[in-house]
Amino acid sequence: DAETAPPGAVSVPDRCFRPLSWAYAGISPTETTEEPYFFLSRPRRFGKTLLISTMQDFFEGKRELFDGLAAGELETEWASSPVIRLDMSMVKPVTVAGLRERLGDILSALEERFAVGERRATTLGGRLSALIECAAAGCEGSVVVLVDEYDAPLLNVIDDPETLDAFGDVMPEFYVPLKACDERLRFVFLTGITKFSQLSIFSELNNLVNISMNPAYAGICGITEDELNNQLADDVAGLAATLGVTASDAYALLKEHYDGYHFCAQSPDIYNPFSLLSAFFNGSVGSFWFETGTPSSLIRLLAAKGWQIVDLEEREALDTGFDVPTESMDTPLSMLYQAGYLTIKSYDPESTVYTLGIPNREVSRGLSEGLVRLGGQGALDEHSTFLIGLARSLRSGDLDGALARLRAYLAGIPYHLGSRDERGFQTKFYLILDLLGIQIETEFKTATGRVDAVVRARGNVYVFEFKYVRPATEALAQIDRKGYMVPFSAEEGRLLKIGVRFDPETQTVGDWVIREGRTGN
Repeated sequence: DAETAPPGAVSVPDRCFRPLSWAYAGISPTETTEEPYFFLSRPRRFGKTLLISTMQDFFEGKRELFDGLAAGELETEWASSPVIRLDMSMVKPVTVAGLRERLGDILSALEERFAVGERRATTLGGRLSALIECAAAGCEGSVVVLVDEYDAPLLNVIDDPETLDAFGDVMPEFYVPLKACDERLRFVFLTGITKFSQLSIFSELNNLVNISMNPAYAGICGITEDELNNQLADDVAGLAATLGVTASDAYALLKEHYDGYHFCAQSPDIYNPFSLLSAFFNGSVGSFWFETGTPSSLIRLLAAKGWQIVDLEEREALDTGFDVPTESMDTPLSMLYQAGYLTIKSYDPESTVYTLGIPNREVSRGLSEGLVRLGGQGALDEHSTFLIGLARSLRSGDLDGALARLRAYLAGIPYHLGSRDERGFQTKFYLILDLLGIQIETEFKTATGRVDAVVRARGNVYVFEFKYVRPATEALAQIDRKGYMVPFSAEEGRLLKIGVRFDPETQTVGDWVIREGRTGN
């Protein structure tokens, strides 16, 4: 039962959560292949460690854990293999000496387990090679090597290019036996968030199969829509009862907050597993993924590159523009994608162009809060009265009151959260409403142009057009001239069009004009 399974557990016995073993993962280790080396990239807290634990249990022949699961039905021999598991997630030193020490600690524990004894070598690579040889000598089969979060040591110093280069010299020495001991290895599986191509893993293991964007493994981590509807239906019902809403409403909340990940062009919708299970465990819908690690380095990178949050939607790129080695990144796009803050929205096979965007509300709101807090630790708390009042005004349909409060609040927002022009005002407008949980779309596409912002609140639709310096009436006239209201004419709620002038002197709302948006009004 997901409600009794702690979301951070990392093994099948700990969780007793059947959908999250091989049946949930969407892959069977019994699938045959000529290549024994595999690599999977997924965001943090996306089930990679649980996947590694499940693989370890499988290859160690723990058949009882797989009764009733896909792997339990497919496997017949259950031949046990020695498993060398290298958990790099806790290897986060800041010096080369510290890195060597921590890698040595990992090897020492394994050397004791496999009785390496006098065969222990002196170098990191030699020690791993001897470890593989000793493990293979004690069994009839070959050795399985599982590397969890291989890139954790490097990501810990990614903001320090000099130390990163030094670490990049140490890690190949550690991993080189994976190539040299090929005949002793039955299966090698590595997980991580990013790709560092200068490591021996990627440069020397030329037969390493990267399944990160392979459609056959799109659902290997995460929870799909079908799994949510079928295996987790009882948990959704339990959450709905706790929240006092219908099951349909609970599904909608979960989809809005945690769904939307796609890791290839043909991927099904993938839910963030950590946040989804946390919602069941806690009986609430919150920003659980962000609470486990605010992406401060990414927020600073966005600010340094001059990227605004409204620039993160509908980013077009070839796969070489976002699925690239970490050291080759020249824009934040690649890191944002690999870390899970952007995902694939669509793919055009003719032009081979991907469209990327923010996956869901949890990520959007977390990025918004991070950008606002970058301007000062108290930026949110000091203006909480304004923010609460703004949310109430928007939800009640009091647009005049909402814009008056917005004017007051914007006057205190730091300039660096958006450039001092119409685009900058649009960014601030998005950040604030997104923080409040108000549904907002910027640069909404219509047949005749792009609407600056479309806001939805309690069934009502508000269409905004902004002008920098020029009068609000001109913004309203543009809405009419370009027929921006047409796509919303079938909406059942109230429909309003709003022209807003941004005052360059005060850097906030100048004046505005509000009109009914129905034809003939």
